[in-house]
Amino acid sequence: MDLQIGAADLNTCVQCGLCLPHCPTFRVTGDEAMSPRGRIGLMRAVQNDGAPVTGDVLDSLETCVQCRGCEPACPSGVPFGHMMEQARETLADRRRMTPRWQRLAFAPLTRPAVLRAGSTALALAQRARLVPRRFALPAELPVRRRPLPVSGDDVYLFTGCVMDAWQRDVHAAAQRVVEAAGFGVTPTGDRAPCCGALHAHAGLTATTRRLATTMMRELGGGDRDRRPILVDSAGCGAAMKEYGHLLGTPEAAAFSARVYDIHEWLAERLDLVPAVAPLDLSVAVQDPCHLRHVQRVHAATRTVLRPFVRELRELDDEGLCCGAGGAYSLLQPGLAGDIRDRKLAAVDRAGADVVASANPGCSIHLGAAGADAVHPMQLVDRALSQR
Repeated sequence: MDLQIGAADLNTCVQCGLCLPHCPTFRVTGDEAMSPRGRIGLMRAVQNDGAPVTGDVLDSLETCVQCRGCEPACPSGVPFGHMMEQARETLADRRRMTPRWQRLAFAPLTRPAVLRAGSTALALAQRARLVPRRFALPAELPVRRRPLPVSGDDVYLFTGCVMDAWQRDVHAAAQRVVEAAGFGVTPTGDRAPCCGALHAHAGLTATTRRLATTMMRELGGGDRDRRPILVDSAGCGAAMKEYGHLLGTPEAAAFSARVYDIHEWLAERLDLVPAVAPLDLSVAVQDPCHLRHVQRVHAATRTVLRPFVRELRELDDEGLCCGAGGAYSLLQPGLAGDIRDRKLAAVDRAGADVVASANPGCSIHLGAAGADAVHPMQLVDRALSQR
């Protein structure tokens, strides 16, 4: 089967194995097929040698968290994330991956009213103790959500889908911090309901392209609108920064250039944020994979947090994935739990009061196991509220 992966990309990997210690699934299983090197070997066998797409091949590809932790470790610059997305797209198009029930589950992400109604129903069920604890959900989903006001037109704040339905309080905190620095904020709301990151991970890349096109139309492409687009979800920001690659047009590349992780943007303007007494907290910083390995701007989180808390503490696991991986924790709960256990052990060794994570999936996944996980913007907002 032709997986439609570029031959040059497939041949870039020299099978050196330097990626192995940075792969969460290899770390917890020790199985070569669960490593980047092993997965690339299977892709080559299928595409170049005509090997059949067996259940074992599908299992190897489906169990990749797509954290891309292998990429910074690779001396050959293998574009593993793009290769994995292309392989999944081809297999999904041929109905070998992402069954119909998963496709239906993604449908509400592009329909904000439906998503909010479903989330409210889930919140009520959660309060009635009808939701099994094994599901990785926030400790208490919101039943009601306050609308985010437009305070100006200096920047957009991308609000997205699941995060807006489940963690709008994080968006509200982020907006207050940006406003405290003197900038007017336009939340994107329903006009740009989803970035398509989860669809891309599932191989539904055609939907991601459609959503990217909608995003560009609604938030202005080319010379029509040059406002920065701030994103407080690491996974969404990574997906939006790759629209240029996804669509392959100058317009998409120009749009992606306007996208900033909110910490990346604030770190350059921190002198505009009012000086306040720091919170009496020690904070362990958990780097979301798509902030550390894809956007590679994770240092900005520390720059922004440092003036507002008593102490920052680093985890000693070199940024290994926590196992959330978008929908991964729901689709691969066993592996996701094993990977999370390693992260929680690192958190315990850090001995901090709270864990700061700039991605909703990570904070929810860690919180479901008992960690006190908060978004960095919530900590900065809390410190600023003491003025």
